[in-house]
Amino acid sequence: MNIKKMVKQATVATFTTALLLGGAAQTFAKDSTDYKESYSISHITRNNMYKIPEQQSNARFKVPEFDASTVQNISSAQGLDVWDSWPLQNADGTAADYKGYHIVFALAGDPKNGNDTSIYLFYQKIGDHSLQSWKNAGRVFKDSDKYVADDPHLKYQTQEWSGSATLTKDGKVRLFYTDFSGAPEDGGTGDGNQVLSTAQINLSQNDSDTLKVDGVSDHKSIFDGGDGTLYQTVQQFRDAGMYLSPDNHTLRDPHYVEDNGHKYLVFEGNTGTKDGYQGEASLFNRAYYGGSHTFFESEKENLLNSSKKTLASYANGALGIIELNNDYSLKKVMKPLITSNTVTDEIERANVFKMNGKWYLFTDSRGAKMTINGIGDKDVYMLGFVSDSLTGPYHPLNKSGLVLNMNLDPNDLTFTYSHFAIPQAQGNNVVITSYMTNRGFFADHKATFAPSFLLNIKGSKTSVVPNRILEQGQITIGK
Repeated sequence: MNIKKMVKQATVATFTTALLLGGAAQTFAKDSTDYKESYSISHITRNNMYKIPEQQSNARFKVPEFDASTVQNISSAQGLDVWDSWPLQNADGTAADYKGYHIVFALAGDPKNGNDTSIYLFYQKIGDHSLQSWKNAGRVFKDSDKYVADDPHLKYQTQEWSGSATLTKDGKVRLFYTDFSGAPEDGGTGDGNQVLSTAQINLSQNDSDTLKVDGVSDHKSIFDGGDGTLYQTVQQFRDAGMYLSPDNHTLRDPHYVEDNGHKYLVFEGNTGTKDGYQGEASLFNRAYYGGSHTFFESEKENLLNSSKKTLASYANGALGIIELNNDYSLKKVMKPLITSNTVTDEIERANVFKMNGKWYLFTDSRGAKMTINGIGDKDVYMLGFVSDSLTGPYHPLNKSGLVLNMNLDPNDLTFTYSHFAIPQAQGNNVVITSYMTNRGFFADHKATFAPSFLLNIKGSKTSVVPNRILEQGQITIGK
């Protein structure tokens, strides 16, 4: 075979590989695998992320230090670990008033059983802010609820994972959560399948100021990844080698939001085959790097020779969005709002709301899952982005996307994660909630609601409000 023919075939093969691994690219150099394709989606770029190590020591971005001696367990949790939590919200994201109560849903379970993960309902009289004023209505779902629905996914559920909740216009409580399917011996599929799901939570109130869960209705799954073109499916995860590969399949944390009368869920996922899928070809896409051409060439060379190369090739995290019908079933699958290709496979706890005419999009992530030099395994982040519309384009807050950093040792009692921003009825401050203390690490201290604190948002800049630490689990500023 002559040299010209060999070069021509190699170029065609490279282009074909890019089509298979990363979707259609707009521009290819004749003698290069480099290309630039944004897929009309916003990206958390490597250039953004490299600004973070220098920023994160600034007090504007540091999660406040908490006094370990003041940390309390939730008395109504009856010895349970309690971690990820989210409030019952109005359509605009503010904390809802349910018959004089604030309601918070939270994941909780037996500290001695890592597979015990269920959603519990906590409630507190509006005006009370102390940790011990939170009462516990118990588990939201009974074990049998997953079978009553006769749903193709719910019947394999082994755990209930995070989501959101909204108070509907007719005063009903609508929960969105992640149906997780674990080990076969527990009744699961064995592949860690995650499906966005929903149910109406039926509550009653008696004369003793007690809320009670009276069962659920309209319990159903909504979205399992579709056809794999916009979001990775569990079958694609299987094809990639599942847990034997560096791949990390996510389809979770559904966050409900309304815009102009339309209903949406924003969620954590991974990109599909038509919007920048995982694979080595993604390492040559300049859109994922950002910055100048010089930065791209230098950083690409560093990454290709890095121990994190393989992890980066599998990294295709996404904050996705779907539109819902009025009955909360799937109406339309839409392109992701933002992706983190080559940076990380995991951007958790999607959270979006409108404030002062701008849309703010937040996500949590861990340095241990990232591929950026200078970011450590102990670093925990809340990243944020701003847009003029719900569907973007989104631009990084504070020029990098950094909003919060926490880098305590996981064995520290005051370690926090799952930071969640709750907009308030007035002003530029939002309340940040999280959980404190990793589950099962201490005999006498359980995972619990962390002290809340305030974050100020002005346009494209944010800062932690100094000296404004609130009560553990507080969700509104109050007076």
